[in-house]
Amino acid sequence: MKRRRIAGGAAAVVAAGISGVLAFQSTTGTPLGNAAADTKPGPVKANTRSAPLRANEDGRKASLKQDDTKQFSMLGITWSDPDAFVAGTVEVRTRDAGSGQWSSWLRLEGDSGQGESGAARGGTEPAWVGPSDGAEVRVSADGRTSAGLPAGLRLDMIDPGKGTVSAMEPAAFRVEESQEPTPSVPTPAQSEPSSTGTPEPSASEEPGPAPSVSDPAPTTTAPGSTPSVSPSASLTSSPAPSPTATPSPTTTTPSIPTPPITSRAGWGADESISPEAPGYLPGGKVKAVVVHHTAESNTYTCEQAPAVVRAIYAYHVKQLGWKDIGYNFLVDKCGTVYEGRKGGVDRPVMGAHAYGFNAETAGISVLGTYTDAAPSQAAMASVAQVAAWKLGQYGVSPTSTTNLTAGDSGRNYFGKTWAKGAQLSFPTVHGHRDGYNTQCPGNAFYNQLPTIRNWAGGSVAGLAIKSVTGAGAVGPTYYTKAGITVSWTSTTPASLIKQFELLVDGKSVATTTGTATSARATLPLGTRKIAVRATHHSGETTTTTAATVIAETTAPTFTSKPTLALRTGTVNTTAVPLTLSWKATDTAALKEVRLTAPVTKTYAPATTSAAHTAKPAVATTWSMTAHDQAGNTTASSTSGTPVILQESAAVKSGTWSTRSSTSYLGGKSYSSASKNASLTWTFTGRSAAWVVSRATTSGQAHIYVDGVKTATVDLKSSTTKYRDVIWTKTWSSSSKHTIKIVVVGTSGRPTITTDGLVYLK
Repeated sequence: MKRRRIAGGAAAVVAAGISGVLAFQSTTGTPLGNAAADTKPGPVKANTRSAPLRANEDGRKASLKQDDTKQFSMLGITWSDPDAFVAGTVEVRTRDAGSGQWSSWLRLEGDSGQGESGAARGGTEPAWVGPSDGAEVRVSADGRTSAGLPAGLRLDMIDPGKGTVSAMEPAAFRVEESQEPTPSVPTPAQSEPSSTGTPEPSASEEPGPAPSVSDPAPTTTAPGSTPSVSPSASLTSSPAPSPTATPSPTTTTPSIPTPPITSRAGWGADESISPEAPGYLPGGKVKAVVVHHTAESNTYTCEQAPAVVRAIYAYHVKQLGWKDIGYNFLVDKCGTVYEGRKGGVDRPVMGAHAYGFNAETAGISVLGTYTDAAPSQAAMASVAQVAAWKLGQYGVSPTSTTNLTAGDSGRNYFGKTWAKGAQLSFPTVHGHRDGYNTQCPGNAFYNQLPTIRNWAGGSVAGLAIKSVTGAGAVGPTYYTKAGITVSWTSTTPASLIKQFELLVDGKSVATTTGTATSARATLPLGTRKIAVRATHHSGETTTTTAATVIAETTAPTFTSKPTLALRTGTVNTTAVPLTLSWKATDTAALKEVRLTAPVTKTYAPATTSAAHTAKPAVATTWSMTAHDQAGNTTASSTSGTPVILQESAAVKSGTWSTRSSTSYLGGKSYSSASKNASLTWTFTGRSAAWVVSRATTSGQAHIYVDGVKTATVDLKSSTTKYRDVIWTKTWSSSSKHTIKIVVVGTSGRPTITTDGLVYLK
């Protein structure tokens, strides 16, 4: 079809509520249901209604207002001449059937930008507006051109209908029984597309119905399931002049699986409205995929998506006069894929989605408008998966470019023009705007096309090892005894990934599906290089940077076994301060040392001592375990009993007085200001601590260990302290010892007060 511009550019629009607005009055229809709420078995019939727009005297503006109308959920603006389009502004707003609120004005593109041979009318893209019972339209031609608006402007409203769909054979393929045999469709191995087996394109670029008597039927799988793609099923259709075989895929790439596709029966297609047999690409090969959006609201629910598809189908067929829905595939925002134009999802079906380039492409359209925000990742992943599969049937890489022959002269969104028959280079996955002057598929979606190409045909992106469990890490190196679980991440959707492999020293030891995110392996002893390799359905592989994992089973050792020693601090009848000491090492990498009894505590590998308290007169075992990064362990322990020797247990020399206070151990203490007065304790143990009371007036004392003077300590303190350990002595083993304290008789502050002696046995 030769497209004719009626008016170009943008212009001011007619204000809402202008005089002479046409209004209809009628009763409100029943609420529209969604696919989940449908109750009537399919196919589902859509209802359409039309209302003419009223033009002003110079034919440059037109409007319509319907205050109350039967319910509809989709609308579009159409006109009489299918070769014309509106280049001014087309705006609509609707009234919500539930709330009664009017929506904001929605701008529609003045041309669907597609093209169907033999179309009855021209029109905008349809817009899904949800259940509505009122509409207002305003259309304005551009002031920069003398051309007015096209004739026959009208508002078309579609109610997609309700009903439970069922897998039924499309009416377009039903014929009465005949005595004549019906030839079957040859498989790819039986025949290749040829000049005698392929319908020729018309002068308008798009071929008419395929003259085949054995066209393949569309798939009839349930929603969400994978359709059969066997090309050899024997099917029948309306009689044609000669039994010409339909095109088959010329190349099949088995590694690219068929994506789950909801069949036409699955979304409730009413096949009675499009009885024509499908047409097929003249060359029998899909050379590129054109990506679209349907330029409508994104507020539909995923349960409503089949109804949205039905409404688009009804608009294309009943309002524009096309023989079928224009797109080959449609995708909703939840990622569900729907079969579009009939003829077999695995066949090179001629669509009506990219004017001038329908004869060599397949069209995928995402439900919604994506000018400001890109589609969901689920939707884009499905687009990439369908593109990879469809192009893979013909040996076409989604990341390459191809030359397409223009079926008519044209201009794209970026201002590039061409003549009919021109050879133009396109990415094999490109946007509608690349081949037509349209915003489709929206700026945000168009900017994501490089990502979709990479998802569809590139290597797996963003692949990285996330963690190695069953192993400890020191910097970039992991340590394990043997078994590990490696987890990974990638940014390519799982539906595009064939498999992951876990590599040990470059060899595959475990293979998972493309949806997996981890794998387990048992390593031989030694230093190993671990990596993950991902295989895209295209066959491209990506491997992560290798991680070093050392497998070893040597347990750590306590080079210094745990020991106990009394320490300075405050003593009471329930807690004696002591120090627990140890030293652990490992041949590879020590991770930590854990105290497991009588309390639990974890220490860093460089820590070799810790302060604790123990109950006096109670034998206590202190258990420790050293852990290395690989998970190997070694245990060790020590035990001890703190014993409090009261001051009264000492042998006295010189003058000593008894003091009483609840602050003293046992409520009493000894005090002396006499020079050379002494107290001597004898015990068998491995650590000793002298316990005193201290104040600003406290004096000094000499300490003798086993008859040898070892220290002189000063008990003076700026604050008063009771039961304070001021001096300790520890031996390597337990033996008999004597501790003697002697009053120095310090000038001005000769007095010392002692609470007793603590030893560890």
